[in-house]
Amino acid sequence: MNIQPAGTEMSLQMRIIRAVASSTAIETGQPVKELEAFLKAQTSKFQQLSLAAA
Repeated sequence: MNIQPAGTEMSLQMRIIRAVASSTAIETGQPVKELEAFLKAQTSKFQQLSLAAA
């Protein structure tokens, strides 16, 4: 169960970035915050696409 104070809910995109950054950090030994910053700064030619929702 994920308990967060009211008003601190992360967006889906931020949760995905955090998950990818932490997974990559485990595999590469790089700091999670550094990887998160890198992922947030990236621009993509596919920004108009969204993830499929179940």
